[in-house]
Amino acid sequence: MKVKVKKEGKVKEFKLISSWEDVTLEKWLKLIEFQEGSKTEEAEKTIAEFSNIPKKLIKELALKDVALIMSKLAELQQRQNSSLKRIIEIEGVEYGFHPDLDSISLGEYADIETFIKNGIDKHLPELMAVLYRPIKEKKNDIYIIDAYDGNIRIRTEEMKKMSAEQVQSALVFFWIFVDELLMILQLYLIKVLKEMKTQ
Repeated sequence: MKVKVKKEGKVKEFKLISSWEDVTLEKWLKLIEFQEGSKTEEAEKTIAEFSNIPKKLIKELALKDVALIMSKLAELQQRQNSSLKRIIEIEGVEYGFHPDLDSISLGEYADIETFIKNGIDKHLPELMAVLYRPIKEKKNDIYIIDAYDGNIRIRTEEMKKMSAEQVQSALVFFWIFVDELLMILQLYLIKVLKEMKTQ
């Protein structure tokens, strides 16, 4: 997407991201971090991160132009594709989303739970490194991923290159799964308790 800025009677054209898919997880984490400051700082840093407008010129933009750019960015985020990307590719390596969350191991779930408790926004790359792993074998839409061994440091760095769109769709899918799992677990525990009372 192009943005035209008029300065001293001259119009210059700059680039703004054209799709939320262009935003990496690493950039998205910065965007979340920017929201901790004042609205002015957030706007300035966000425009600097997602466009090629020089920082000096950003400070000189009219408020209406800043509001317009920020609304365009918000619009891009709202138009994102929210369907789960089961297979993603980062620098030539295919990663598969955990193909069977029903059989997630206790170690995987414990790590996920820890990342969530310690602040999900600070640990999104680690969370993605647990949910997405290199594909060992693949045929059509069926694939097998590497077993989970808890060693995710290198993969965490790779996950920072995922698109924010991919991360958000994975989170939505995962939250729906966890919500359903907790409901099933609760119903199961109630059933077990009733059986224990009748015995």
